[in-house]
Amino acid sequence: MNETYTSLAAFAQTWGLLYFVILFGIVLAYALWPKNRKRFEDAANIPFRED
Repeated sequence: MNETYTSLAAFAQTWGLLYFVILFGIVLAYALWPKNRKRFEDAANIPFRED
């Protein structure tokens, strides 16, 4: 049983880390994509608007 847990934990740590690194890269690319710049600038200025 202990060997199974250790193997499963190592698998989850390795592939979980890889999954989150890839996910972070996708989110970062989306946030920095030039096409989305205006959308994020508009959202950043919402608190300064006087409606």
